[in-house]
Amino acid sequence: MKKIIISLGLLCALLSALLFSSFTNKTAVTYDFQQVTTIESVIPMGAGRSRMIATSPTGTLEETEMKNFFSVSGINFGNIRANDKATTDKISQLVNDGWELTQVTSGVYSGSDSGGNGIFITRYLFKRIK
Repeated sequence: MKKIIISLGLLCALLSALLFSSFTNKTAVTYDFQQVTTIESVIPMGAGRSRMIATSPTGTLEETEMKNFFSVSGINFGNIRANDKATTDKISQLVNDGWELTQVTSGVYSGSDSGGNGIFITRYLFKRIK
């Protein structure tokens, strides 16, 4: 009986040591963040400017021209399709480079009371372990 109690005591001490060491040996994880912003013009006649801006963790900017939602004849679905392709290509590139898409935020700004002018903006936030 004495051997069983000693064995159980040693087992408890060993388990306590293992448990304690698993809590104290954790290292802090740090991340790099990168943001991609698409700004798509909602101005009739194609007069607006649309862009994709990627901001790296070091603060450098990469700006890519995008198509406007409208052309002279109205909504241009070919332009929307081209913008979607450019955006998904950028997301694919970043994911393949080890970035994880963590948040997407969208908004619309209408610069006039009639709603005829404005922008559609989407922000994509990526992170990866340093």
